[in-house]
Amino acid sequence: MSNLATVKSDLFLALDGSLDALAVEILKPRFDELVQSHSDVVLVLNKTDFIDSSGIGAIVFLFKRLREVNRKLSLVGVHGQPLELLNHLRINKTIDIN
Repeated sequence: MSNLATVKSDLFLALDGSLDALAVEILKPRFDELVQSHSDVVLVLNKTDFIDSSGIGAIVFLFKRLREVNRKLSLVGVHGQPLELLNHLRINKTIDIN
């Protein structure tokens, strides 16, 4: 007898440009789709050079919504100002940042 395991794959969303109030407004429907999926989520931020408070709020909000349904959020490719801000706010203690 063999056991079948479901392999849960991650969903990747690559962001390009600033993650500011305008970008967050545009991304809201996409973030809602990510929460409705059945996968962990990876935000690829290697082309994101700036994050403001709206962007931080959106990331934290997405993290909380995913956590409520037992899924994870990870950030990859974070550099420069976004990395400094995430570390300064200690978000790196809660959300995986690679």
